[in-house]
Amino acid sequence: MGWSFQDKHKLHDELGPLFTLVTPAGNEVTVADPEVAHTVLARRKDYIKPAIMYEQLNVFGRNLNTVNGEDWQRHRRLTAPSFNEKISSLVWDEAGRQAHDMISAWTQQGERGTKDTVPDTATLALHVLTNAAFGAAYPFSKGVSKVSPGHEMTYKDSLSLCLSNIITFAILPKKYLSLSYMPMKLQRVGQAAREFQQYMAEMLDSERGSTKYERTVNLMSALVRASDEDAESKAGGQDSSKLGLTDDEIFGNIFAYNLAGHETTANTVAFALCLLAAYPEYQDWVREEILEVQADYPPPAAGEQQSYEQIFPRLQRCLAVMYETLRLYGSVVFIPRAASSSPQTISLPDNNNNERRDVVIPPSTAVNINLQALHTDPKLWGPDALEWRPTRWLQKSSPHEKESFISTAPGQYIPWADGPRVCPGQKFAQ
Repeated sequence: MGWSFQDKHKLHDELGPLFTLVTPAGNEVTVADPEVAHTVLARRKDYIKPAIMYEQLNVFGRNLNTVNGEDWQRHRRLTAPSFNEKISSLVWDEAGRQAHDMISAWTQQGERGTKDTVPDTATLALHVLTNAAFGAAYPFSKGVSKVSPGHEMTYKDSLSLCLSNIITFAILPKKYLSLSYMPMKLQRVGQAAREFQQYMAEMLDSERGSTKYERTVNLMSALVRASDEDAESKAGGQDSSKLGLTDDEIFGNIFAYNLAGHETTANTVAFALCLLAAYPEYQDWVREEILEVQADYPPPAAGEQQSYEQIFPRLQRCLAVMYETLRLYGSVVFIPRAASSSPQTISLPDNNNNERRDVVIPPSTAVNINLQALHTDPKLWGPDALEWRPTRWLQKSSPHEKESFISTAPGQYIPWADGPRVCPGQKFAQ
């Protein structure tokens, strides 16, 4: 599926907004029309997530990303509250600390600069996630810390190794990785999986053993609280499988949060920094906004960050830089779906006139939404669709008014997907 990152909208210019790849294994429909994309993602029961593609994410348990139907409703109900403003504030503070330390490490290099942009943004993203998920704090420059009692790896190292070997887990179940005849590299991955699961189990026990006044603010505590409260409120007469989340499901969701947020965030930040370096005029544009916003509030105490509630909503240009980077260099290039067991009808634009025509999608047909094509379609974004231009996201109705974000059509810009299965961590990522 990675071909579309290089191709952008070229193939759709030639074949139209929808084309079908016919193979012995089945047909695959590729779509780059915003109305169709919005429809497919809005109708979650008619276009489901293909289980075969998402099974590899069940390394530690079923999770919001991999389930469908009633199971998805239960997971969504219990996991969505985890991404609240308290968590967003925690992410804001930790991201600020990590970014400050990363920039300090870079400036110490002098005129040589740094060649470690990508690994450093990966470290930054990982440290923010470990703090948000479990409250485990790591200094940027000293990420390797003392191993906890009863462990042979740090939490951060075990998580990092699991995240970087997701394809390994898809090929070999983790229970086989620790077998004595496996190569040492694979045994090390198996050890990381055991260590990470042990860390999660210990933190889960700690959360359940705490009173509501002792619980910290992180994703694990939010998941445990929501799950336990749901089970208590609905106990008595209901199927236990519909009450709360099992321990494995909590572990699965925590791992899915980290998997979904690590490389995507790290790569977006790395691309944005490189693009700002290449376009100094946009550095000045963003700096102007930051200085203007900061001037309205007293400077924070040493080691503290300025208020998330006050500062974040006003950083429109910063957000525009990230939106534009995601538009052209997003980590997700396709959103896969599959038609349900009955035929589905979608409406496509007719090239011969301005009307639309109905197309029937056969049962169980793969439907891939081509994000790269959607996000670079000249009809949607203008003749400069391939140009990195963050100013396209902001508008002013008059010289005296503040800049405001533009509104895109449904399905036009969907880096976090769309519809009921939109990524719950969208605000978290921003």
